[in-house]
Amino acid sequence: MNAIITVVGSDKVGIIARVSALLAEHKINIADITQTILSGNFVMMMMVSLSEANISIDELRTILTKTSEEMCVEINVMAEKVFSSMNRI
Repeated sequence: MNAIITVVGSDKVGIIARVSALLAEHKINIADITQTILSGNFVMMMMVSLSEANISIDELRTILTKTSEEMCVEINVMAEKVFSSMNRI
């Protein structure tokens, strides 16, 4: 299963490193990633594969929610199918 992870917040050192390390720790592969800075705000979108993950998407969501609070950024996780359905024209 694939999921979309978005990260938005004030730009600071270590956002990509921390999120990437957390994903690697749980055997979640980053299939695609894009990031930019918009008016001083960090914006990142990742497509990840949970096919070999050692946690469920719900557990990932819980871990990333805690991480987002610690880093003062907003992190959201959504199954790719849900994301695609919501963004279909």
